[in-house]
Amino acid sequence: MPFADSHTHIDLAEFDSDRPNVLKRAADAGVVRMLLVAQADDSAGLDRGLTIARDCGLKASGGLHPHEAVHWSEPLGERLHTLGLKRAVCAIGEIGLDFHYDHSPRDQQEEAFRRQIRIARAVRLPVIIHSREADDLTLRVLQEEKASEVGGVIHCFTGTQTLADGAVAMGFHISFSGIACFANADPLRAVARSVPLDRFLIETDCPFLAPPPHRGKRNEPAFVVDVARRMAEVKGVPLEEFGETTVQNFDRLFA
Repeated sequence: MPFADSHTHIDLAEFDSDRPNVLKRAADAGVVRMLLVAQADDSAGLDRGLTIARDCGLKASGGLHPHEAVHWSEPLGERLHTLGLKRAVCAIGEIGLDFHYDHSPRDQQEEAFRRQIRIARAVRLPVIIHSREADDLTLRVLQEEKASEVGGVIHCFTGTQTLADGAVAMGFHISFSGIACFANADPLRAVARSVPLDRFLIETDCPFLAPPPHRGKRNEPAFVVDVARRMAEVKGVPLEEFGETTVQNFDRLFA
């Protein structure tokens, strides 16, 4: 059965000791697509992520995470624009808003968010959205910046039905991680049940958020199969059909 992990951070140091084995375990589990999300908090981090993606034969995205919005600069924006034009990345992100930790001031988060959506529109690439405890403003920014022109995905979805409905109405995909498999995640699974199958994605967000039965371990792409199994149950479709459909969704979004 084929599966796609639509959001990984396998460029991080947690995988430096065994990255080839991690990729082999993913392949053995049926994971045929992976996206490496390179963090653009500095040029070295972005270059490292893109290099590892190339060496591993993976698609990559690039963007400035809201935690790092204080590092936004015009040169960084120009670099992302150039990478997008050259198709060195297949998406801009992850970008967005995080009002849970507030590692960067909220006004700077919003400014970096808006700037990067404009870059994505200029280079005609989708956006990968991080939104935590900022549903209303996330939707408003996406609408005001006309993100529907390029589409994208709300990754690691933990938001409300309103955010999911609004994003789907703008042509976005919704991606669920191991969080949606937790025992206390019934409200999140209710949202997942409502998302059209042709807008559905799954992810690990590894090395974070390992799904059951791997809680407490380093997450890795092979574990996306556990997310798929639970989400297929939620959607009421056979696992093989669910896996194939989410791979098709991945290919369509990140073409």
